[in-house]
Amino acid sequence: MSQPAIRPWLAAARCSSRKYTPATTIAARHQSTQQSTSLETPEDWLAFRKTREERKLQVKFFEPYGSTQNSDNTFKLRDGLVKPPRHATVSALLAAGAHFGHASSRMNPNFVPYAYGTRAGITIIDLDHTLPMLRQAANLVRAVARAGGLVVFIGTRPDLRPIVAKASERLGRQGFYVGERWLPGTLSNRRQFFGDQVVDKERMIPDLAVILNPLQNTIAINEFAAENIPTIGIIDTNVDPRLVMYPIPANDENTRTAELIGGILSIAGREGVALFEQENVVALKQHGKKQRQRTSTYISDARDSDDN
Repeated sequence: MSQPAIRPWLAAARCSSRKYTPATTIAARHQSTQQSTSLETPEDWLAFRKTREERKLQVKFFEPYGSTQNSDNTFKLRDGLVKPPRHATVSALLAAGAHFGHASSRMNPNFVPYAYGTRAGITIIDLDHTLPMLRQAANLVRAVARAGGLVVFIGTRPDLRPIVAKASERLGRQGFYVGERWLPGTLSNRRQFFGDQVVDKERMIPDLAVILNPLQNTIAINEFAAENIPTIGIIDTNVDPRLVMYPIPANDENTRTAELIGGILSIAGREGVALFEQENVVALKQHGKKQRQRTSTYISDARDSDDN
């Protein structure tokens, strides 16, 4: 295939509109616009057929090298609060701006292992570290929910309140959230806060805490540590990763990042709650089956004793 034969086809593609049109449509449009004379002789007809075959060969040759993107594998700006993705990916974290940190002068020395580098005075977070740590946190939330544990989501900024509310809603009766200021002594002085009767009858201590802005909730983290409650937190470049038990290096001031991470963790918790309920149903069925067997055995023994 010669180069001059390709140029008219490329010129027609370049002159077409931005809206995607199939290559066959471009070739047909090129033929209709370039045909200046009518087909009067058999030679004109043969030339026209030859040109049409060349266009078909060009389309067939370039078709395997076209774009493989479609509506399923293309990133779309979706509502991360209502429909967050189920699995974490580097592209989703990158699109959410999770890699942007604070100024390099404010970087915590203990955050150095999770930093990719510096660009224009801003520390860039290495998402290759963020992704496995986020998946580890999601597995932890799923395991705690599957065991019947309580998970509390904490986000005390105004933009984080709907995120933690929606995350706790996904977990149902096993999810709670704190969207306002954490009151000091909520756990350490819970008897003074709620009374002895409520503390003795209700479950007051959660089994896991997910904190979207840990730096503003150090008092809550200290209370969780005193009660031996594991904590998950979004850690930015100016925060010590040792502040929480399971850190997730990411931008903690971006609402989209919080929506993504909170959504992934809450969906994992919802899966754990579903497994917990399913296992409870199976256990109840097995318990009922054993009770029926014991009842039938008791009745048969009673009948045998009456016969004797």
